[in-house]
Amino acid sequence: MPRLSQDNQECLQKHFSSPSMWKQCLPLPRAEGNNANIHQTTRKEESSKAVCDIKLMGSERIEMRKRQMSAALETSDSLPGQHGMGNRGSNACCFCWCCCCSCSCLTVRNQEQTPRTASHELRRDDTPNHEESTTPTPEEVSSWAQSFDKLMLTPAGRNAFREFLRTEFSEENMLFWMACEELKKEANKSIIEEKARIIYEDYISILSPKEVSLDSRVREVINKNMVQPSQHIFDDAQLQIYTLMHRDSYPRFMNSAVYKDLLQSLSEKSAEA
Repeated sequence: MPRLSQDNQECLQKHFSSPSMWKQCLPLPRAEGNNANIHQTTRKEESSKAVCDIKLMGSERIEMRKRQMSAALETSDSLPGQHGMGNRGSNACCFCWCCCCSCSCLTVRNQEQTPRTASHELRRDDTPNHEESTTPTPEEVSSWAQSFDKLMLTPAGRNAFREFLRTEFSEENMLFWMACEELKKEANKSIIEEKARIIYEDYISILSPKEVSLDSRVREVINKNMVQPSQHIFDDAQLQIYTLMHRDSYPRFMNSAVYKDLLQSLSEKSAEA
């Protein structure tokens, strides 16, 4: 039997190895499966090519950012008035490294810190720990027993009553009343708004540890008026706390050791003089 030449063998091998030839020879299900495998191989090749393209695009973007960074550094070094803009430290406000980002929001941040500083200054001068007052006379201390109004009219009476409230863990009532009195003396609108906000945060807010006891009607009125507060925004709340101290704490103060010891010591000093 004659043997095929080498060229003929290679030709036959190429012919039978082609997908179209096998598709014709195989049954229909196997041909379709083989066709699906061919398409799947083609898709894999296309996806790998797309991944390579994406990697190339990513590397190009990285190179572009590096060039922009170097350009920004050179620009900041060449302009002394803008020194430090290319070198972003911990105060950087964004992740943009291009030279067009001037971080203008840092200026806004500095402007926002100004009123907060004023707020802290107001807090330091909010309510003194102890009102300045002269030593009361025994007659003055005795007059405190006549009415709660006479007790609250004098700084010495308020200081003594406040010391008693501290023992009952209700000192915030007196502090709130005194803060409202200070607010009424203000005429500057910006200071009124700032002090009203501080009073609200310290004594009206339910999140404050020094929250005073107010009914829902008074709270609703205060919340509504906090949009444009005035020096009389807390008048109803102040009257309610004043009445509470009068009815609840004042009778116990008159029978307390704080009041009796003060009256006795002043009477002894007056007798010795």
